[in-house]
Amino acid sequence: MITYSLSKRQARLFLLRHQRLVAGGLPEGKSSIYDFVRHVGCIQYDPLSIAGHNHELVLQARIPGFTPVMASELLYKDRLLIDGWDKNMSIYCTEDWPYFHRLREAAALRHQNNEAMAAMITHVREELDARGPLSSLDLASKEKIDWSWAPARLSRAAMESMYFRGELSIHHRVHTRRYYDYTTKLLPPELLHTDDPNVTTDQYHDWYVLRRIGSIGLQWNRSGDGWLGITGLKSKERTAAVQRLLLKDKLREVRIEDIKLPLYIRTADAPQLESLLLEEDTAGTDESPSGPQARDPQAAAFAAALAPLDNLLWDRELIRQLFGFHYRWEVYKPVLEREYGYYVLPLLYGDRFIGRLEPVMNKKTGILTIARWWWEAGEALERGMLPALRQAFSSLQRSTGASGIRFAPDVVHSCGLQELESALSASP
Repeated sequence: MITYSLSKRQARLFLLRHQRLVAGGLPEGKSSIYDFVRHVGCIQYDPLSIAGHNHELVLQARIPGFTPVMASELLYKDRLLIDGWDKNMSIYCTEDWPYFHRLREAAALRHQNNEAMAAMITHVREELDARGPLSSLDLASKEKIDWSWAPARLSRAAMESMYFRGELSIHHRVHTRRYYDYTTKLLPPELLHTDDPNVTTDQYHDWYVLRRIGSIGLQWNRSGDGWLGITGLKSKERTAAVQRLLLKDKLREVRIEDIKLPLYIRTADAPQLESLLLEEDTAGTDESPSGPQARDPQAAAFAAALAPLDNLLWDRELIRQLFGFHYRWEVYKPVLEREYGYYVLPLLYGDRFIGRLEPVMNKKTGILTIARWWWEAGEALERGMLPALRQAFSSLQRSTGASGIRFAPDVVHSCGLQELESALSASP
């Protein structure tokens, strides 16, 4: 078994390169969106849109010139990407459709003996046949059913049930509202008729463990949010899958200073890690300091405001140990229990997190206001940061469609952001 030994700094640099969160990580264009999603397996979708949807924030951090319409075209026009269920609600490559046969099969077994649901499904089919793509609001139904976290209209539950089992797919969205049509009308027949590539449960577990490790880049075999959404994969099954993948050299072990548990990378990603280590050896890089404040000149040319559910942040304990950054998404926490705010974005600069910010969109003026800002301990605005931060905020502005970005007055003065405010005001 091949094992790599890394400093924390080297591990951070590898993760950031894997996540394409470096200068020049990806070129402009829709093809880069597809390439990135294919590289990491999936990105999470969330219906909340405070400064854009989660997947849009993920992509604007990586794709130069990104706008939401680019993702929408890949999803609902080109059909190269698809809304589905992977790590919770997600977007993944349409070519992966056959691999999720087991999830669709399991969904088909749910509610199969519910007569009201069966009757509504028949009605949905009749309406789709007669009228084409529909949302649940297009069906005259007021009957309720227990569903997910709360009771829902039976028409919505029926359409979602048909969606989860693969009979329906999302034709398009109007804001967050889903309009469905038959999957047979939206996806190529050869794809729909492709058998599940994973014949056995072990093969399925191996595929999913490998996929999920690639979604992050570096991952350990311990319970956490990084493993969410894999039905039937508990600690025992996950450990067995890791061992099989190591024996087949599809995974390789990584040991990181001051972290007790081993981590793993896909063997397919090993050349990138080996290239990074070779660069460090050639440059004779001094490994001190290796903590969260270590500076890397190459990485420092990049900055980005990250999504709350960004792939890099899926395992928050790992990020805490590698970057010294503790992040929690507090959107579902009661106000009095929040440490920061409702919808707070981490701010990455180089190979460290320098702060977090709370954006608020004014829908009347189109101005995106940075209502609050928190520097990480020991961080403050430096003049050398301005070009990368200006680029990061320009990307955020373009993605949200904001007419401008403004800082709340008290934020500018209390956080020392005058030069950044001036730099953003001067941007074309």
